[in-house]
Amino acid sequence: MRTERNLTRRLDRVFARLDREPERPAHIDVPRMSRHRVVLFSATLAFYLAIVWAVVTTSWLVRLDWQVMFFRPYQQWPEIHAFLDYYVVLGQRGPTAVMVAAWLGWRSWRQHTLRPLLTLATSLLLLNITVGAAKLGMGRLGPHYATAIGSNEMGLGGDIFPSGHTANAVVTWGILAYLASTPTARRWLSALSAVTSLGVGLTTVYLGTHWLSDVLLGWAAGLLILLALPWFEPLIAKAELSLFDLRDRLRARRGLPAPEPAVPVTPVLLGPRNLPAEQPTPAREPAASTRSSRGLAHLAPGPHTARSERTPVTPAGSRRPPHADRLPRGTSQPARPLTGG
Repeated sequence: MRTERNLTRRLDRVFARLDREPERPAHIDVPRMSRHRVVLFSATLAFYLAIVWAVVTTSWLVRLDWQVMFFRPYQQWPEIHAFLDYYVVLGQRGPTAVMVAAWLGWRSWRQHTLRPLLTLATSLLLLNITVGAAKLGMGRLGPHYATAIGSNEMGLGGDIFPSGHTANAVVTWGILAYLASTPTARRWLSALSAVTSLGVGLTTVYLGTHWLSDVLLGWAAGLLILLALPWFEPLIAKAELSLFDLRDRLRARRGLPAPEPAVPVTPVLLGPRNLPAEQPTPAREPAASTRSSRGLAHLAPGPHTARSERTPVTPAGSRRPPHADRLPRGTSQPARPLTGG
């Protein structure tokens, strides 16, 4: 019984902490399509087209693909084969989407916003459309199914170019950096997602399932999706509002009360502590509470008194001894009669 009570108390504390934000935080940073991002997008798109052109024309990149394939890395370093068989799962769409969606779902519930999940869904939709169309359109065969040595293996009904594992790793883990709340977290998560996607791409080359040029094109394809996401932010915001409106209509149809909107916060302007004598102290306006639906239980009702007017009180009573000759504060003390000696 005592164990169950302790567990119940701990769960109550956890849910009490998680329920401290009744509305969406105002400090969420939504990336914009800046000039710097447009330049990166254009450079990545040019790199994407250059890789495709190099493979279509059977250039030096195709010869490098065959050299790496004949090198057979999985035979050169067989001791890491078992580890890389598990590591490549970080690029598979199903397991990675479930892991990232679980984390972003917790963030959506915590922050009372659907933007993390909608952004993930948008990026995966773009990934399926763009990478899937490129795979089917170019129809390249993989190293295990190559037909002629030195050929580019294009247009033969394959689905290997670009690498879906690599593009999925870039998008799935890069979306965590895209949705980061602070610049420091965004830098660290960007570096972590870059290393993870780089390792996934090289692992597919090691296992012989992709050409090296497939991996290069997969990196570019995933990066293009991440760089283009700010263009879809207005659509994501409209979808979020539509889903919340649908939720409110369903609650009203079931007879449930709609959630109260958040009360805007009135900024409080605080002046300096030591003001000159000729400058009047600016009046302070009371700030409106951001949580109108919840009372502040820790604040006692009634007017607030200054510290100098309070009497320190202990459980046994006041610490000051009573003095019969003391008068209340603010009353004038009568003059003492003069007695002659």
